[in-house]
Amino acid sequence: MIERPEASVVIVTWNGLHHLKRCLPALEDQSGVAFETIVVDNGSADGTADWIAREHPRIVLERLDSNRGFAAANNIGFGLARADLVATLNNDAVPDPNWLYALVQAAQEYPKAGSFGSRIVLDRDPNIIDSAGVVTDVLGIAWDRHNAEPVGSDEAGEIFGACAGAALYRQALLDETGGFDSAFFAYLEDVDLAWRARWLGWTARYVPEARVVHAHSATGTEESPFKTFHLGRNKVWTIVKNHPTRAFVMYGPLLVAYDLASLPITVMRQRNLAALRGRLAGLRSLGHALKQRKQVAARRRVEWDDIRPFVAGPSWPWDVWRRQQRLRQAVAGDGSPTSPKAR
Repeated sequence: MIERPEASVVIVTWNGLHHLKRCLPALEDQSGVAFETIVVDNGSADGTADWIAREHPRIVLERLDSNRGFAAANNIGFGLARADLVATLNNDAVPDPNWLYALVQAAQEYPKAGSFGSRIVLDRDPNIIDSAGVVTDVLGIAWDRHNAEPVGSDEAGEIFGACAGAALYRQALLDETGGFDSAFFAYLEDVDLAWRARWLGWTARYVPEARVVHAHSATGTEESPFKTFHLGRNKVWTIVKNHPTRAFVMYGPLLVAYDLASLPITVMRQRNLAALRGRLAGLRSLGHALKQRKQVAARRRVEWDDIRPFVAGPSWPWDVWRRQQRLRQAVAGDGSPTSPKAR
C-alpha cells in the first residue's frame, strides 16, 4: 500500500466485470503519479468482487450488499480515499497512460479550481468526443459539452463542471459539498454537484490531455426506462435545488412550456411513460427539494452574475435536435437505439 498517495481513483461497478477487465489494466499502466485504486462494488452478481480480490489484491475493495446507485457508492469511495485529490472513473472507461498525471498536474497548476474534467471519447470512434465536461442552460437542460463533436473542437479552459465519468475533485470540495446527492441514485449527480460547488465559489477546468475512451451508455443503456426515469426526476431536483431565483423569474414560463412540449414526444418515441413518471416523482418530493434549496442558498458565497457566464442560454428545440442528430450519427451502426446524451 502506498504510504501517502497523490491521488485516489474511485470506480463504482455493478455487474461490470467485463468492463473492469479492460479498465483496471489500463489504470495500472498510469505513470507519473503515486495513487491508490478504490473499487466500490454495488452488490454485483457476476463475480466482480471475488475476481478483484483474487486478481488485483492491492485494490481497496468495498463490497456492498445491494445496488445503492452511482452517487451513493461514489460517496462511500470518497470516504475511503486517503489522498487530497480524488478521481472518479466509470468502469466502462479506459484511460490513457497519462490520464491521471494530466489531471493532477492541472490541479497543481490551478489551485483555486475544485474539479477537473477529462476528454472522454467514444469507444466506437475515438475521434469523436463523448464528453468535455458538463453544460447546463437557463432552462435546466444539461448535456455533455462538445458531445458528438470531433476531437479538436474542445479546448482547455474553465467550464461549468466536470463529467463524473472521468473527473478529478479536490477532497476539500467533496467535504464542503458533501459529495454527490445520494438520492439521485444515478444521472445528473455531477451537474447537481457542479451547481453546489459553483455557489460555494469553486471553479472547474477542462483538461483535454487527460483522455479516456468510453463505451457510451454501456451500463445504463441509452433511452432505457430506467435511465429516462432518473433523468426526468433528477432534472426536477437539480433545477429546484440550484437554479437562481432571477433565472426562474426570467425563464420559468419558457422552462415549463419547453418541458411540457418535449414530454409527449419522448413518451411517444420511447413508447413508455418513464419520462412522465420521472417528472412526477420529482414533483412529489418537491418539499424536500425546496428544503435543500434553502440550505444551498444559505451557504452561497458568490452571486448569480459570477456563475452566469458559464451557464448557457436557452436551448431551443433545433439546438437539441442537432445534438441528437450528431450523436445518432456518431454511434450509428452499433445495433443499439441511440439518442442524445441529454441530461
